[in-house]
Amino acid sequence: MTLYVYVDNSNIWIEGQRIQAVRSGKACDIRTALEQKLYAHWTYDFGRLYDLLCPAGQAVGRSILFGSRPPENDSIWQKVRDADFEVETFDRSTFTNREKQVDIGLSTKMLDDSYEYMNPANGDMAVLAAGDADFLPATQSLQRRGLKVRVVSWSHAVSHKLRDTADEFVALDPHFDHLSRAPEH
Repeated sequence: MTLYVYVDNSNIWIEGQRIQAVRSGKACDIRTALEQKLYAHWTYDFGRLYDLLCPAGQAVGRSILFGSRPPENDSIWQKVRDADFEVETFDRSTFTNREKQVDIGLSTKMLDDSYEYMNPANGDMAVLAAGDADFLPATQSLQRRGLKVRVVSWSHAVSHKLRDTADEFVALDPHFDHLSRAPEH
């Protein structure tokens, strides 16, 4: 079995900031953090996320982190590459400054890879680190072809349909402290 790993960086990072808002006392619970759009500064260690998604001894065909294009002087994407992720970035909307094309880019790459590289007879598996229901059609397409799908997400941020459709679901919540990166001084 070979893993093919696809990470929606914004989903992991933003929802981790909501958990941090609860932990730091800015919100009394995750529901309040969601309803009031409360966040607290939080960054995660890309190497630790990679190790969680791609366990030692497990064959990895590809691991890609998707996100918005950072400023030219941002070193974060080099850290991602150093953690053995490929990087796919997309420009933000010039009008709204909102992220564009990330979910569809991730879905397209996952489906392309499923035809080019993944082999259901070998038990190959797509690992999707995201929680949006937008990924449900791609997940179901992979499964119709006999491929397994593991969804990895924060419990509060995963679509129930996506979680229930996945062959496996792994909650990131128990790994929050391990994934958290200590502030740099």
